[in-house]
Amino acid sequence: MLSELCIENLAVIQQAVIPFSDDFNVFTGETGAGKSILINGINAVLGKRVSKDIVRSGCDKAVVTALFRGLPTAAKSKLEEFGIDCSDDELLVTRVIMADGGSTARINSRTSSVSVLREIGALLIDVHGQHDNRILMYPEKHIDIVDNFAGLDADVADYQCSFHKLQEVSRKIKRLSADEQYKSTRLAALKIMTDEIGAAKLSDENEDQKIENEFTVINDSSNISEMLSEAETVLAGDDDSSGITEMIGSVIDGMKRYADVMPEFGGIMSRLESLKIDAEDIGGEIKSLNGKIDVDGERLAFLENRRDQLISLKKKYGPELSDVIEKYKAAIGEAQSIIDNSSEIKKLSEEKNRLLVEVSDKAKVLSEKRRAAADRLSGKIEEELKFLDMPNVRLAIEQTVGKLTGNGMDTMEIMISVNAGEPPKPIARIASGGELSRIMLAIKNVIAEKDDVPTMIFDEIDTGVSGRAAQKIGVKLREISRDRQVLCVTHLSQIAVMADSHLLIEKNTDGQRTFTTVTKLEGDKRTAEIARILGGDNITETTLKNAEEQLTSRDKVYADMLDKVKS
Repeated sequence: MLSELCIENLAVIQQAVIPFSDDFNVFTGETGAGKSILINGINAVLGKRVSKDIVRSGCDKAVVTALFRGLPTAAKSKLEEFGIDCSDDELLVTRVIMADGGSTARINSRTSSVSVLREIGALLIDVHGQHDNRILMYPEKHIDIVDNFAGLDADVADYQCSFHKLQEVSRKIKRLSADEQYKSTRLAALKIMTDEIGAAKLSDENEDQKIENEFTVINDSSNISEMLSEAETVLAGDDDSSGITEMIGSVIDGMKRYADVMPEFGGIMSRLESLKIDAEDIGGEIKSLNGKIDVDGERLAFLENRRDQLISLKKKYGPELSDVIEKYKAAIGEAQSIIDNSSEIKKLSEEKNRLLVEVSDKAKVLSEKRRAAADRLSGKIEEELKFLDMPNVRLAIEQTVGKLTGNGMDTMEIMISVNAGEPPKPIARIASGGELSRIMLAIKNVIAEKDDVPTMIFDEIDTGVSGRAAQKIGVKLREISRDRQVLCVTHLSQIAVMADSHLLIEKNTDGQRTFTTVTKLEGDKRTAEIARILGGDNITETTLKNAEEQLTSRDKVYADMLDKVKS
């Protein structure tokens, strides 16, 4: 469960350390105080997408850290899968959002990717945001609710794998069955390409560089030979001048005459002897190289033609010779594919028929499981809604079987009747905002019974409700919190009084900057906040007394309502 949340420089929250109880936690505060920022902070550590604009103005980064204790089995298994130690049954998750864009994440002080954070976060917290009720307004989303309740994730994934294979085979058949005129035109174009490249008989992707090097040598052979001859003369000399080798010998002879009286000459002469030997060797190599240079006009012409041929091919099909070779191979393959497509289409058609049977069978199994789950789900939601002050509700999930899609062959739509004697109609057409809030709460509670997620967050689940219905929602949230942790943002006193831990989100200013604080309320301060919710800023003795009465009677109200349900 979420034990503690630390926030630094997140929008108007400069710094806050928020402890949570294991049961029912409620957040209240004026509109605009920063309750949505708190939810954004929690979403950040769950790996959800966040904007750099959420960083407090003037700060380099925002940091959100969450401490989780009592990890569920599924989360532990996922952590082990990622090689993250959780032997002490605690998890410390940190998300850093940079003001210049980008973010980093750490899990138990180990650097992690946001995608890993998202996978683990989904097993720790289920967040019901302010706009999640809209899911009910889109019938195409209702099938996800049924699948979630029925635990069909693996079945749907298996079906979708086969369905995607069927789609791919169908696309291949469509490509191969393209217009004959197009195939004929394409085949002619491929033949021109393969004939031109094939005539060049390319085998070495580095041939162009080798040709270029040899061409340069032969083309510049006169200059190279002249340069080497000059080098020979410098080293070995000629009839008119002494070379370096002879000069070094003269220096050595001169030093020998005085070697007895100048012992220092010994080392120098030894080095000069080595230098003379090297010079003679180098001169020999240069002479040998010069002798090999031959101006072959025929070879030069061949190289020039081959060079031009390769340049032309690279311009058309390059830029590199390796690209030309690859395109040649690809063109040969494509041409052969077009020629052989008749037999390929037949083979693919057989595969398509096989996959169509496989996909249809899997879709039928999914459909049957959804039908059975829909009946159970609608009954459970009805029970929850009757408790949530919708006693005459009738709910049905209409299943329509049609063509195969990525989700199977079904469309599922939640139908509801809120008045006795009226047949169920599409929920998107007849449910009010308050009814949508209660229906979604009922769905969340029913589905929660199927999973292992230990924390549920409700951001303004009370939209459009008041009075007794709000009281029922408060009781229901408190009941849920007896099995798992609940965090709730609310504007209603009937919900706030039911919480085990009450946190006030309050916006303040120091004259220069605005900042938000989060304070745990107890005793008179909690009574005063309930009174503010009831009467606004005009708090009177009557509203204070009413607030105190709601707080002192909450346990009895909770017990009485549950007793009525059981009876």
